[in-house]
Amino acid sequence: MSDTLEEIKLNLKNDKVKFEAYSTAHPDMKIFFDYKQPIGDGNGFNGLELLLLSLSGCSATAVVHLLKKMKKEVAEFKVFAKGERTSAPPVKFKKIKLVFVLGSTNTTIEELKKCISMSEDSVCPVWQMIKNNVEVETEAQVVQGGLEPTILSLSGKDAL
Repeated sequence: MSDTLEEIKLNLKNDKVKFEAYSTAHPDMKIFFDYKQPIGDGNGFNGLELLLLSLSGCSATAVVHLLKKMKKEVAEFKVFAKGERTSAPPVKFKKIKLVFVLGSTNTTIEELKKCISMSEDSVCPVWQMIKNNVEVETEAQVVQGGLEPTILSLSGKDAL
């Protein structure tokens, strides 16, 4: 297969809309795609969740790679993502918030923000595809020591 092609396959798994999906490069790594009732059974990710997952994973990979190239410690790294959908069809994201949390003893907040900016501007292809279609807000935190999972619940007062 060419280095410039990505290929996935979807197989319908029930009498509703649950699909098993995999990459042809990784046929043993499956994910499930489904919608809430009554359309589906809710036994998988929906399309917008997968978009958030793709953006989060792509940008996280880029940021961690850039930090490591800078010889920065990456003891822990988390991305929290939340997307605000439109209420009327066609339903789509109108705003996405990404919160990047780095556990490191030798990285400044400015260095983390620089890596996030580079991810947005030139490194993460998923971000490149959505950046002119959806407002993406970012937040960065550097934490020395262990990351507390309750630091960043993106609900309540932190909602979009």
